[in-house]
Amino acid sequence: MKLIAFYLPQFHTIPENDEWWGKDFTDWTNVKAAKPLFSGHEQPKAPLNDNYYDLANAETLRWQAALANQYGVYGMCFYHYWFDGKLLLEKPAELLLADKSIDMRFCFSWANEPWSRTWDGKANVVLIGQSYGKEEDWKAHFNYLLPFFKDERYIKIDGRPVFVIYKSQSIEDLPAMLALWEEMAKAEGLPGLHFVNTLRERKTDKRILPFRNQVEFEPARTNYNRSVVYRNYHRLRRRAIALKNKILGTQTPLNKPQSFSSIASRSLALRSPRGTFGGVFMGWDNTPRRGLNSTIILPPTKEAFKDYLRKKMRITREKYMTDFLFLNAWNEWAEGTMLEPDKQRKYCYLEAIKEVMEEEK
Repeated sequence: MKLIAFYLPQFHTIPENDEWWGKDFTDWTNVKAAKPLFSGHEQPKAPLNDNYYDLANAETLRWQAALANQYGVYGMCFYHYWFDGKLLLEKPAELLLADKSIDMRFCFSWANEPWSRTWDGKANVVLIGQSYGKEEDWKAHFNYLLPFFKDERYIKIDGRPVFVIYKSQSIEDLPAMLALWEEMAKAEGLPGLHFVNTLRERKTDKRILPFRNQVEFEPARTNYNRSVVYRNYHRLRRRAIALKNKILGTQTPLNKPQSFSSIASRSLALRSPRGTFGGVFMGWDNTPRRGLNSTIILPPTKEAFKDYLRKKMRITREKYMTDFLFLNAWNEWAEGTMLEPDKQRKYCYLEAIKEVMEEEK
């Protein structure tokens, strides 16, 4: 079983973030500023040894690669941001491409959604809209990706570079785009591309598309697949609490914290189709981004995560008939799900992975 961790490249400064959020903004800015919402709430999250690293430094990537390899994480799935020719947060992947001595396997997940004010809870305010252009734009996008695809560290299946798409249903001309990319890949000596769809929302893309697999994006997949009654009840509950906060000036969180075991058990029970890459997570807490409107899944113990990982690996192998499993995430510090060591739990989730992988052997 090969374990791949989703990887956020937001920990370095870019001119756009300086303009939108203030000079020297990175994801660390909101991580450090988070406040606990209830007694015992583990906020703010803090990296072990105050390692607030800079992804504009190739040595950070080297450290991450060594850590992943030591504990059995096969590779990273970098979020890739492309807005009809405009790139954002591309520097870490470009540093990796330029330095062949960094021993990190990697692939891309195209995070194809509008760039909005998610970092301060105003997701409805769009900073860069997501558009896809036509054939010339698709060619430009492929040509940017091609050097990565040809890198020997890029994760491939049967020689085909793995390319994950986050929201396929948002791309109207996706069949034509993927057909063109497949043709261009073969013209460059590759056997084609290995397209992977993301299982996140209740609505799925019903079109006939050349996806060879799909990947579970947890815990969103599990939470979005709750019943309509459940979701409507909690929507009304949030509105009522928000109104109370406004009238009385209180600071009551809009969502109740959820136990890891309750979400993990639902994740295991909610089966995906054959050909799916399994997905797991290590808790969830986006308080740094959402404040009182945050979703909180309390972090698991090492043993609880080991049990969840072990069972999802078995489902992936025996039911889905695949040998890739995606971890959410390597470094989503502002979403409260990360494998990197923090002050509270140190290396416990990495140790859990290593121990489960040793069992596999």
